[in-house]
Amino acid sequence: MTNDAPPRWDRRMQQRLAHGEAAALGELYDRFASLVHGVAHRVLGDEGGADRVTRDVFAHAWEHADEYDPRQGSLRSWIAGLAHRHAVSRLRRAQDDGERPATEVEEKVRAASAAARADYIVTSMPAPLRAALDLAYFRRLDYRQAAARLGVTDDEARRRLRLGLQLLSTAHDGPRAVSPLGGRAAVR
Repeated sequence: MTNDAPPRWDRRMQQRLAHGEAAALGELYDRFASLVHGVAHRVLGDEGGADRVTRDVFAHAWEHADEYDPRQGSLRSWIAGLAHRHAVSRLRRAQDDGERPATEVEEKVRAASAAARADYIVTSMPAPLRAALDLAYFRRLDYRQAAARLGVTDDEARRRLRLGLQLLSTAHDGPRAVSPLGGRAAVR
């Protein structure tokens, strides 16, 4: 998993884009093209459409760099949000043209929104939780192996994994402020 770009880099990149520096666009593309293409492909399920959305997103970032506000979040999040919006718009246009049934389009939009929320949750969670999830789910280590790699106790590794999974579980339905039992959701 990759970390978000540092805020200073984000601000500098936005300034370079706003000043029309072509090298900045190339650097932005190199850094985020796979993210944009992946989001678009998840929404559209179409390689050609994902390629067009990727092109549209970077054209938008180049032409409208002033829309990005570093106080609102990372450049990575802004780019991912653009990718999601452009892909959903493309999907809805295809539905309006009669290419796909409305229910299929809405289901794809819901699934893509959940995936985008999950990506945002993972990239914005504290590094210790992200590292534990990375070891357990991407590197296929059990909690004991993860604990050894992280240099923490087994209990601490289980706690980090549980908390990370609780955060990720909110991606499907969006954030939940209240638990089903009527109180605030407790974190153990």
